[in-house]
Amino acid sequence: MEKTGYVCLNSFCKCIIDLYGKEYLRKLTATDVTRLYSTHEEKHGSKRMLDNIDCMHCAWKNCPVAWKGQYTRGDHGHPTIMLETVASYDMWICDSFFGMAGSNNDIYVLNHSPLFDSLKKDRPAPSPFEVNGHVYPFSYYLADGIYLDWTTLIKGY
Repeated sequence: MEKTGYVCLNSFCKCIIDLYGKEYLRKLTATDVTRLYSTHEEKHGSKRMLDNIDCMHCAWKNCPVAWKGQYTRGDHGHPTIMLETVASYDMWICDSFFGMAGSNNDIYVLNHSPLFDSLKKDRPAPSPFEVNGHVYPFSYYLADGIYLDWTTLIKGY
């Protein structure tokens, strides 16, 4: 039974990669970034916004008993696994990071996520823009209030 489940999941993943890999399962290209910039500016008046970032808790029904304490947070009352997702206006998931223990919060997940690793290595060229009188040096992601005050994260509220 265990081998059958593995074989089926492996086949499913290969099909998803074959069907959607070239278009969706890849890093953003310069063309994608330009399209996102122009669409966000046209629809929302937001310059240099890439995508929205947030984390969610996914219930883990079959969590091993030995791990339940690590994966359970008081406000949920049951084991969860965290999913960090970066999605565009049209629900294209540009980045995701999955598997952190549910007892964590968004900030801890972001600190362990590879999302900004490329920024650290590539040292992107500044593309300054101004919002409400404040000048930002780089493109940004829209985030909710729990996130830290990073140059690449702007809080919606």
